[in-house]
Amino acid sequence: MNDIFTPPAINYVALLPMIIVFVGGLIGVLLEGFLGRGSRYAAQLPLAVVTLALAFVALVVLGPDNQGMTAAEAVSFDGPALVLQGLILLLSLIGLLVMAERFGGQQADAFTQAGASVPGSAEEAYAGAHGGTTTEVFPLTLLSVGGMMLFVSANDLLVLFIALEILSLPLYILTGLARRRRLLSQEASLKYFLLGSFSSAFYLFGAVMLYGYAGSMRFGDIAAAVSANVGMDGLLVPGLMLVAVGLLFKVGAVPFHAWTPDVYQGAPTPVTGFMAACTKVAAFGAMLRVFYVALEGARLDWQPILAVIAALSMVVGALMAIVQTDVKRILAYSSIAHAGFVLTGLIAIDQSGISSTMFYLFAYGFMTIPAFAIVALVRSSGTEASQVGQWSGLAKRAPWVAAAFTFLMLAFAGIPLTSGFTGKFAVFAAAINQGYAWLAVIGVLASAVTAYIYFKLVVQMWLGDESGDTVVASPSLLTTFAIVVGLAVTLGLGIMPSPLLDLAQSTAVFLR
Repeated sequence: MNDIFTPPAINYVALLPMIIVFVGGLIGVLLEGFLGRGSRYAAQLPLAVVTLALAFVALVVLGPDNQGMTAAEAVSFDGPALVLQGLILLLSLIGLLVMAERFGGQQADAFTQAGASVPGSAEEAYAGAHGGTTTEVFPLTLLSVGGMMLFVSANDLLVLFIALEILSLPLYILTGLARRRRLLSQEASLKYFLLGSFSSAFYLFGAVMLYGYAGSMRFGDIAAAVSANVGMDGLLVPGLMLVAVGLLFKVGAVPFHAWTPDVYQGAPTPVTGFMAACTKVAAFGAMLRVFYVALEGARLDWQPILAVIAALSMVVGALMAIVQTDVKRILAYSSIAHAGFVLTGLIAIDQSGISSTMFYLFAYGFMTIPAFAIVALVRSSGTEASQVGQWSGLAKRAPWVAAAFTFLMLAFAGIPLTSGFTGKFAVFAAAINQGYAWLAVIGVLASAVTAYIYFKLVVQMWLGDESGDTVVASPSLLTTFAIVVGLAVTLGLGIMPSPLLDLAQSTAVFLR
């Protein structure tokens, strides 16, 4: 009987960063249940920050010496997995610092100092000031980060699905936590949940088809079946496309983007920044592994389709951003266009495609979180001033905030000496080398179109007349640190991108 089942060998040292994050999240859940209202924030924030910092240290120290597959080849720790896990931890730490202000009550004090009223009952104000109703964001964020780390290292379709649900379910809840815009936030949460459930169903259906084709859910076995052409051909293409639907939904690529503007607008702004940056890293990391490891042999089937999706994402995202009047919706459609830019590098199917995709994800993440952090600071009548007209003349009241946001807009547009320019150059070059010059041309034109709305907003801030009731809250040290780090990384990768490009190039090899 002992020979019937042999437990798979598990490298717990390699899994330690993920274990730390999950354990931190579970401890946070216990603290949320047992601590009093006034004590939760003081315990949850240090716990979350220390958890992410310890996980990052463990990844850097132990990861390089523990590369390989574990858990019966269901989880893979290779160069791309380690780099993307480290990026997720860094971005989530920066995003958590921004959330700490929004959900810790410090922002309410800042608004009062800035002369803005904070609406709501006295009970709601007390709850906001003491984190009594929203400190659950910290354990939820940790659990989602753990799912993201597993997502980029999963080497099995079933493990990939489990990771997808672990990272998604906390995000559905986090989206609905905007207390002062309850209806809009709850509507966004419901839309995200329903559409996310549909996309998960498509993914599962595709995974079953690929299992029927290859007789296994392991990426290596699927790749072997594709190379030997021994499976049922009628299941391969439908299976891979349905799996792609589930992954493309998470990155907000056209035509699976309908949730993006509403969720970005309705979710609490710091959560939007975290979600926009970290979820894209996780989803594109999973897509790289699926298409480069499991389905590389079928690239002639999926490359043209992904190329069309990339082109549509860039065009639709750029054109729809022009007609938006809400800053968060502008950034939402911008993220759709950026998903197309990243897909342009992903379809290259070579080492430069992997490295350029990872570099772009790094650059985009450190642009996005500071941008949404600044959006959260601009207020009007006690609520977020997300309408473009409310930003008119902002530079006259808060020149440093306007300057920081202007620099980030230049980076989104891909202006030289910013990380956005280097990232776009890298992915376009990778696509051109593989014969997709037409896609790079569309990308350049889409960049020019999106630059229009970015510069329109910049002009409104610097040359427009002052909006009467718009104020900028005084940020805490945590938010200031997050914004400064994002600006420094964006500038540094624009001036000296070589170290990160070299790191991405040297680690752009998947275990098979």
